[in-house]
Amino acid sequence: MNITDYLAESPLFKGLNSENYKELAGIVMERDMKRGQFIFNEGDEGVGFYVVASGLVKIYKLSFEGKEQILHILGPGEPFAEVAVFTGMNYPANAMALEQSHLFFFPRTSFIHLLKKNPSLAMNMLATLSLRLKQFTHMIEALSLKEVPGRLAAYLLLLSSQNNDAATVKLSIAKTQLASLLGTIPETLSRILTRMNNQQYIESKGADISLLNRQALDDLASGEKRLE
Repeated sequence: MNITDYLAESPLFKGLNSENYKELAGIVMERDMKRGQFIFNEGDEGVGFYVVASGLVKIYKLSFEGKEQILHILGPGEPFAEVAVFTGMNYPANAMALEQSHLFFFPRTSFIHLLKKNPSLAMNMLATLSLRLKQFTHMIEALSLKEVPGRLAAYLLLLSSQNNDAATVKLSIAKTQLASLLGTIPETLSRILTRMNNQQYIESKGADISLLNRQALDDLASGEKRLE
């Protein structure tokens, strides 16, 4: 798939015309990242934004004590660091490749020039940013109001909904990273997974998790029920 075809499949740019895609492809800079390689650090100058072509990227922050809190795990087609385009501010978090990744980088100056020519680009981006803000709000709510079993249940249901309500979901990240995303530690996550297996909420086989009792998971996620 060439760059213009790929951009046409990205939610950030869907609905544009062929000329728009050619103009976007004309400013793209392709970057290959090794597993564990930093893409940018919190506080670096916001010189542009990225779209994941292949691989996985984590966006995270570090506390003063060095504790990591993952904010997003992003896969193919997903953009990140868009805030740099609109504000011109520094990057507000860190970004690292979780595996070998191929990225499309859009320099801020060149992209702003395109936005002025094509306001429809800005509308697409605003819609995507609004969705990202909604997801982030839900994450903050989960971390502050729900217990860890509820956070895990909500995450598994989200994975299922993203795959046409699949009965079995596959974790694309290591359980240590999932623990960070859920605001807990790996040992606690392992205990909760074991309890969910024992109570037949789920059946976990490595990265594959079957949702055996969706109603019970819904109740956990909503806070109506606690894990025994």
